[in-house]
Amino acid sequence: MRQKTSLELAYGKFRSTFIATIVFSFFTNLLMFVGPLYMLQIYDRVLSSRNEMTLIMLTAIAIALLVSYGLLEFTRSRLLVRAGMQFDEVLANPVFHRVVKQQTAQPGGNAQIALNDIDKVREFMTGQGILAFFDAPWVPLFLALIFAFHPWLGIVATIGAVIIFALAITNEFATRNALQDASKAGQGANHFVSTTMQNAEVIRALGMEKQLTKRWLNQHDDMLVHQAKASDRAGSIMATSKFIRMSLQVAILGTGALLAIQQLISPGIMIAASIVMGRALAPVEQAVGQWKQFVNARSSHKRLKKLFDNINEQEERTELPEPKGNLKVEQLFATVPGTRDTLLRGINFSIEPGEVLGIIGPSGSGKTSLVRHLVGAMAPAAGAVRLDGTEMHHWDPDQLGRFIGYLPQDVKLFGGTVAENISRFEDEPQDADVVAAATLSGAHEMVQKLGDGYETNVGDGGMFLSGGQRQRVGLARAVYRHPSLVVLDEPNSNLDSAGEKALVACIQHLKAMGKTVILVTHKTNLLALTDKTLMLMNGTVEKFGPTSDFFKKPQAAPEAPAAEQAQNTAQNQAQKKAAGNSPAVVQLSPTGQQEKASQAAQSGKDDA
Repeated sequence: MRQKTSLELAYGKFRSTFIATIVFSFFTNLLMFVGPLYMLQIYDRVLSSRNEMTLIMLTAIAIALLVSYGLLEFTRSRLLVRAGMQFDEVLANPVFHRVVKQQTAQPGGNAQIALNDIDKVREFMTGQGILAFFDAPWVPLFLALIFAFHPWLGIVATIGAVIIFALAITNEFATRNALQDASKAGQGANHFVSTTMQNAEVIRALGMEKQLTKRWLNQHDDMLVHQAKASDRAGSIMATSKFIRMSLQVAILGTGALLAIQQLISPGIMIAASIVMGRALAPVEQAVGQWKQFVNARSSHKRLKKLFDNINEQEERTELPEPKGNLKVEQLFATVPGTRDTLLRGINFSIEPGEVLGIIGPSGSGKTSLVRHLVGAMAPAAGAVRLDGTEMHHWDPDQLGRFIGYLPQDVKLFGGTVAENISRFEDEPQDADVVAAATLSGAHEMVQKLGDGYETNVGDGGMFLSGGQRQRVGLARAVYRHPSLVVLDEPNSNLDSAGEKALVACIQHLKAMGKTVILVTHKTNLLALTDKTLMLMNGTVEKFGPTSDFFKKPQAAPEAPAAEQAQNTAQNQAQKKAAGNSPAVVQLSPTGQQEKASQAAQSGKDDA
């Protein structure tokens, strides 16, 4: 039997609430008859009998019933709000997990929109929009009462309901595509702004504000055009709906007056029929007004369903013993996210605990893609990455994270204090562990000089720290609690000489502790610390082996015969003499140089 997804469980939480709300809706709609029936009794009984006691009793009964109506309406709304909180509670964690997983698999995919989709679905399911849909099924009950008053009155009300319902369907088809296009354009514009503003200092420094503003405005204007198109259509339909609604009130009152003149109905029935028809058409008209919210909620539901269909539930994994750091890569293939373009092809290597591996290669050779696979941030297209024999995706993600230290090439810190970032935002971190990590990475003295020390707020992305400070804090985060595998991608790109010395000492200490360390670097002083080196070229392993093999000097060429050496010496001396007598240096081809040298050598012999 297929296990239900968290999305299905969240909707299941709402099912019982929906049933209760439908029951409450039945009684609230029944109590909506209080007003028409009260008016009917006033016109047909009180005014004709002029009995004040009858008026008092009818009024008291009507007020009591309306109090019940208010309590039921409050309870119905409260039920939906509480169910919305449960809906969010069930979905929040699974959606966040999937957003992180999809964002790592497809960077720039704007997966975080799903977090807003939860709010849109919840707001619709707990707001007036869903209540209009709950009230709509009771419209035939009101129409039946109007038919009971008189068939002609029922016909007028039914025609009005059909016309307004047709307008609601027209509204759906007229605005669906425009609203979808506006939503896509709006998401694109917001994503562009959020990513662009991360480099605000570059925008100001390079004078790019006008160009980027123009690009954002193009996307923003595209959204406004589609939204205006949808709003214009919806507005015209809404105006038509209101016109028809008011015209129907006139029509039913006129029809009722004609029937009353013919003494087919009483004046009270005429007023009651008008009130009942207004109540019958209210849910339909309200549904037309809430249609945009319904369309947005429907689109959000589709995106959430697609997210849950594409990314499976996080399975409960057996907790494995702490790894020693044995890393093995077997026939690893990787592709560009969302395409079939290959990034890595047939990568094979292994390293033992306590070894330091250096990864080198030109830009675009796949170094960063490889380290992302090594820490489990990306899933292989084929092949496997094993830590102590277990594939990365077979580990429990939370458990695996404790045994891996990762310093990416572009260090990003999170809004919070230095201590929180180093401790990876653990609930109850030990201060000794935080200080130990900072000391190991050489960041302790730097942190002490900050305004509030370890309690200094780093800002979003670490914006309040310099590049070197961010890198040191990031290194401390990577070595927090001495993980078994430490992967450092260009760890000294922003470090000064003191920072590099601290980095070297940190790597040496990790190696002495038996930790597995992987470095992506081109710095000779760091490569000198490595036991093995892996050279990548165009996504494949060009060379892998002991680092000493990469720094062996080529063998010297065999010595030339004595006669040849003498000839070369004579040629060199002749060239120097000729260059000394020449007022300018002229470059010659190799053939010309040989001829010139021979002539100079012959001239030297003649002089001798």
